[in-house]
Amino acid sequence: MIPFSSSPQSSLGIEWEIALADRESGDLVSAAAELMAAVEASHGEFLEPEGFSPQVTGEFLANTVEAVTGVCATVAEATDQLTRIAEVLQRCADPLGVDLYSAGTHPYARWTEQPVTAKDRYEKVLERTQYWGRQMLVYGVHVHVGLDSRDKALPVVRRLVRYYPHLLALSASSPYWEGVDTGYASQRAMIFQQLPASGIPYQFTQWAEYSDYIEGLIASETIEEESENRWDIRPVARYGTVEMRVCDGLATVQEIGAIAALTQCIVEEASRTIDNGGTVDGLPRWYAEENKWRAARYGLDARVIVAADGSVRPVAQELEELVDRLEPISRDLDCEAELAHVRQIIRGGPGYIRQRRTFEESDGSLREVVRTIVGATREGLSTPGESAAAR
Repeated sequence: MIPFSSSPQSSLGIEWEIALADRESGDLVSAAAELMAAVEASHGEFLEPEGFSPQVTGEFLANTVEAVTGVCATVAEATDQLTRIAEVLQRCADPLGVDLYSAGTHPYARWTEQPVTAKDRYEKVLERTQYWGRQMLVYGVHVHVGLDSRDKALPVVRRLVRYYPHLLALSASSPYWEGVDTGYASQRAMIFQQLPASGIPYQFTQWAEYSDYIEGLIASETIEEESENRWDIRPVARYGTVEMRVCDGLATVQEIGAIAALTQCIVEEASRTIDNGGTVDGLPRWYAEENKWRAARYGLDARVIVAADGSVRPVAQELEELVDRLEPISRDLDCEAELAHVRQIIRGGPGYIRQRRTFEESDGSLREVVRTIVGATREGLSTPGESAAAR
């Protein structure tokens, strides 16, 4: 069976995909190589990290970089690391006339005009996926949470699937695609699921079943290694984590902190249930698939399926009650302030709501939508260490 490396329970790591936008036009610009070179010249430690240290990496598209934290004990530690990385990226991007852009999609960039980073693994993806693979003009935030036992991995995946629509609705920030309002809160969720071995995970009950699944994908030449299993929520055996890959790109580190805290607390709650001899509930796959679509389509206005009998509730109400329930755990994990920010996102509106509001207030300017997102990211970096200072 696939070996699982245990980690300190509820330790944390975050991956933040950041697009690069031309300062004049707001369109995407393939400047990742130039930006990485500038970062290497001034902060080489981010490109050649020792062990699991904060780092900057390239991504599938030449218009994208990724900020990756080290292994962190708290959300505040992780967001402070992201802030530090993003500050360096912004300082190095300024002389290039480039802005940091963070949302699930870009509102008017054309996927046909975006070069792919020259790497064998990316070229293999394109060779196999063709038209759909070339459309992966999408950006997200991934959260790893550590597990101290392999036996927790699949139940925790099951629990996170139960809250998939909550996480997606809260983070949805991709209503526009190639100049068109898609009518969806998250176009990104609809695009990314076109790749092989992606989407809602199969909810296996035994680790041997998961191992057989991965080995079958490798034997059938569907993937070459476990990391190419692109489920939206997946165990990562070599790190000893579960990885939540549901969320659209988020404009500010503070929003990323809220999503990370919510994810960390959900995982910790499930872990405690298992430690106490309980069972972790989930939803049948067909309901989980429907919930994903509802959250992608309607965002916080979605009514999601919450039980095996098909009963539904407003996802916004579910989120409020979930935060209430997780507050004691958030105090134990020292992320109470970050979890509380979930309520502020609900009240102020996630990214898709703010983007549409900007579009209407600017008489239909998608350029203004980009400018507002870029401004939010830059403004958020002007107060480094906010989450830690709030303590």
